[in-house]
Amino acid sequence: MSQPQNRLELSGRLLELGKLRHTPAGVAALEFKLAHESEQDEAGGRRKVQAELGAVAFESQARLLAGRPLGSAVRVLGFLSAKSKRAKKLVLHVTNIEFVEGE
Repeated sequence: MSQPQNRLELSGRLLELGKLRHTPAGVAALEFKLAHESEQDEAGGRRKVQAELGAVAFESQARLLAGRPLGSAVRVLGFLSAKSKRAKKLVLHVTNIEFVEGE
């Protein structure tokens, strides 16, 4: 049996950007929200998709995002996890960020 997969790639625009903070262990962290819009194939037709997704980035990825203007186009790669042990809302943990210039 193969390993369970949890990998998400998403493009969008920075909708909200928190302040760069540090965890109790001293790790740089930044919470943000992405707005995504696209058209996807579904059931033989095209569907317009709009979504907002909360995300968090740590260390170098957090520093890359800090201070970027809202509306910046990005492509992110990461995995989904519950926000906390008590709050089961999904949050994207970003492991790689690319800024998309000219969009």
